[in-house]
Amino acid sequence: MACARDILESEGQAAVTMRRIAQRLGIRAPSLYKHFASKRDLEMALVEQGLDEVGVALHRAVDAAPSRQGLRELLRTYRAEALSRPNLYRLATVGPLARDELTPGLEDWAGAPFLTVTGDPHVAQALWSFAHGMVVLELDGRFPESSDLDRTWAAGAKAFAGPQPR
Repeated sequence: MACARDILESEGQAAVTMRRIAQRLGIRAPSLYKHFASKRDLEMALVEQGLDEVGVALHRAVDAAPSRQGLRELLRTYRAEALSRPNLYRLATVGPLARDELTPGLEDWAGAPFLTVTGDPHVAQALWSFAHGMVVLELDGRFPESSDLDRTWAAGAKAFAGPQPR
């Protein structure tokens, strides 16, 4: 897993092949099948690892933040986690997800902090969509150079926080 993950982050998803992993480990590719039945199983294990790690970070961020700052801390942490491991982030969040191959409840648990800070499943889904879209656009370099992304993230947090009490 560690070798596959290193290849994923340093060379991209296309480089994660059983042959490439075996080469890096100094073994023959068929030996890997003692640990993973297929490349798909290895990829799903990486997806689960990614969901677990981001889930742990998001739960910690929300649990540690004062209630009024939970949403901002959630978004800050989500962005930091995604940008620190962009290829693992993409593997876990871009394209179709084989939910039936995931550990039951993992996806819901990883995303639960979005519900915690919004209190509404539809708003939580919209907030995740905002965060995911922002991250993917940032990873793809789609924002103009003049963009102040910290301010854009703050504006999103403010919009989702709703009216402030007076």
